[in-house]
Amino acid sequence: MSLSKLTSLIQPLVEDLGYEFVGIEYSSNPKNPALVIYIDQTNGIAVEDCEKVSREVASLLDVEDPIPGNYVLEVSSPGLDRPLFSLKHFDQFIGSVVHITLFAPASGRRKFKGPILGTENELVRIDQDGVELKLEFGNIAKARLVPDYERMFAGHE
Repeated sequence: MSLSKLTSLIQPLVEDLGYEFVGIEYSSNPKNPALVIYIDQTNGIAVEDCEKVSREVASLLDVEDPIPGNYVLEVSSPGLDRPLFSLKHFDQFIGSVVHITLFAPASGRRKFKGPILGTENELVRIDQDGVELKLEFGNIAKARLVPDYERMFAGHE
């Protein structure tokens, strides 16, 4: 089953439970396949929130059975290195540093890191070493924010 079909199955349930559906990742590694669902809410996510969503999603997946074989279901907050799954996410975090891995190389490379400048049509704009790059959103395999620990812990010494 495709990630978009899994998303259309799981997202309404997560939102009905009162959480923001951030996105999903599926690893089909034969040794330990895993489905990770990222949720969030204004006040943050506690272990109890993850347990609640996990129970409900597990019941839904047992009935629908969209993934063949055994796999591990994880429900998690996006964390400090928040994954970005949509153009809206990139726009939400303009100015933040992102680490992007592409499916196919662009400009001779697959990995990029720099501040998000914004989006334009189906392109993500980032500043890579002082140069504006436009990366096709559909070619992005993975994108995660890079936590700014210096800013987070400034004044906590």
